[in-house]
Amino acid sequence: MGLDMYAYVATRPDQSREFWESASPNEAGDMVSATVAKPREIAYWRKHSSLHGWFRQEWKALGKSGSFNGDELEITWVMLERLEDAILERKLPETTGSFFGSNADEEYREQDLEFVRNARAELFLGLKVFYNSSW
Repeated sequence: MGLDMYAYVATRPDQSREFWESASPNEAGDMVSATVAKPREIAYWRKHSSLHGWFRQEWKALGKSGSFNGDELEITWVMLERLEDAILERKLPETTGSFFGSNADEEYREQDLEFVRNARAELFLGLKVFYNSSW
């Protein structure tokens, strides 16, 4: 077990949850839903605890509470600007947890910056970008 983290593109909030609740495997083994389009994953991280901590801070700044496990966060242009600054300035918050692993900021640095670029492109196209995680 460990911290699995995802960023994905969807047209609306809760689309991912609705897809997985209604999906079943087709003959080829791919998960499909007759009612909801599958969100498109644009990033995946494993045990990148400080990035998760950064997203958790954003979530709490929106007035949300709880463990931030399995909770969807819509990512905005302003968030991406703050995230890019935090990555470039090496100021992601030190974050710990039972399943989070050790600090992986340097290993993920280039992938994090690529995520910011890709997420901006999706927002520019008028799509929505979300973050979610599970441990």
